[in-house]
Amino acid sequence: MNRSQQLQALESDTIWDIIVIGGGATGLGTALDASLRGYKTLLIEGHDFAKGTSSRSTKLVHGGVRYLEQGNIKLVREALRERGYLLKNAPHLTSIQTFIVPVFSWWEKMFYGLGLKFYDLLSGKLSLGDTQILSKKETVAHLPTINAEKLSGGILYYDGQFNDSGLAIEIAATAINKGATVLNYCKAIGFLKTNGEITGVECIDVLSEKKYTLKTKVVVNATGVFTNAVVQMDDHTQQNLVSPSQGIHLVIDAKFFPGIDAMMIPKTDDGRVLFAVPWHDKVVLGTTDTPIEEILFEPKPLEEEIEFIIKHINRYCTTLITRTDINSMYVGLRPLVKQKTKVSSALISREHHLSVSSSGLITITGGKWTTYRKMAADAVDNAAFIGKFNKVKCTTAHTQIGDELEKENRMQEILKHDASLAEKIHANYSFTKVQIVYAVKYEMAICIEDILARRIRLLFLDAKLAIALAPMVASIMAPYLEKDKSWEAAEVASFTQLAGQYILK
Repeated sequence: MNRSQQLQALESDTIWDIIVIGGGATGLGTALDASLRGYKTLLIEGHDFAKGTSSRSTKLVHGGVRYLEQGNIKLVREALRERGYLLKNAPHLTSIQTFIVPVFSWWEKMFYGLGLKFYDLLSGKLSLGDTQILSKKETVAHLPTINAEKLSGGILYYDGQFNDSGLAIEIAATAINKGATVLNYCKAIGFLKTNGEITGVECIDVLSEKKYTLKTKVVVNATGVFTNAVVQMDDHTQQNLVSPSQGIHLVIDAKFFPGIDAMMIPKTDDGRVLFAVPWHDKVVLGTTDTPIEEILFEPKPLEEEIEFIIKHINRYCTTLITRTDINSMYVGLRPLVKQKTKVSSALISREHHLSVSSSGLITITGGKWTTYRKMAADAVDNAAFIGKFNKVKCTTAHTQIGDELEKENRMQEILKHDASLAEKIHANYSFTKVQIVYAVKYEMAICIEDILARRIRLLFLDAKLAIALAPMVASIMAPYLEKDKSWEAAEVASFTQLAGQYILK
């Protein structure tokens, strides 16, 4: 993944088969799928890969237990199948995670026990393990800080966990290896049309401010919560397709929730589920579901959302958390498909939606990380139809993502030139300095935020420490980016301001 090399492809007078706008999960999956089918594919992303929703998940690859309760069997079955594919295709970025549902009556034990056994059944041959009904004593052994008062027992079930932004980067790298051109910091700013049909995309390299006019047969809009802006760039009279909602996450030390098991609270006051999930020796608490009007790249948590999570977790645990115990907080926006009737955002279906405008713009939205591959397949199937391409079968269900051996070899080459890069960036974390260099050389990392937010996850784990280490990160990046001390100072200032939003004051 060399950005300069990728950028050169924009200089030629190429007619692309497919241009994908959006470098999140769905867009990157679309680029990979299209390139595997032999279509000449370009993906452009105005910021960094997975800058938005795709790096701000609860870190779960799951079928969606609450969708099962809502009766959406089709979505759950599809998501469980996709969960199985993802765990097989990216084993270095995914893992099986045990979850415990605490229950407080015989009725709850039967209700959730049978429901989760049905969840297993729906996954078929791709099941991750058998659901177990636990006694009170067994539940406390799994969840040492659970409030045992009135506890009847628990249900243990299995789901998937993953590195969201890490997977996004690996999908981008795999797409490039399969022939796609993929660029971050390259923003679509307009469409070219011939007889009312889109025949090109105007874009700008955000770093150099150079503009490009690119010819294409088909455009896929995979911009998630920013879908409406691209749809209206095509046709300003179009109504919004997406009704965004936000979900926040709080990150705490593992001492408040020790052990290897996650906890799933099946019913919060607003009808959602709430998770406490071990992640990088910390614990992620989340999430909320709050409809929003303004769509921001750095959405802010609402005070009531913060209190909501703290209140609910403290109901279930004996080691109570306070605001001062929050190491970091982050917010993701969900691109929920707009409903014709008014309904709680927590109840809006997570099924994806595909539409084609009169000019031929294909828009894919809705869905969730777990189903990104299926969304991409549907988008490419439609692109092939619109573009009148040769029909080629989708193969991504069995395509390995990333190349761990190649990555390790490149790391070792870097260390041969500078052995000091093997040092950890901080004694409390496993991240090393060589990962910073690798991200700049081979993962298109351009700024401190790219490193500390998405290539290594320190901003999401410990925001104050991320700020403290920013000058060191900038000094390591600068020589490889051919930047000077003034760039370092500006980067540190910019990152410090950004990271402040992740600290609960």
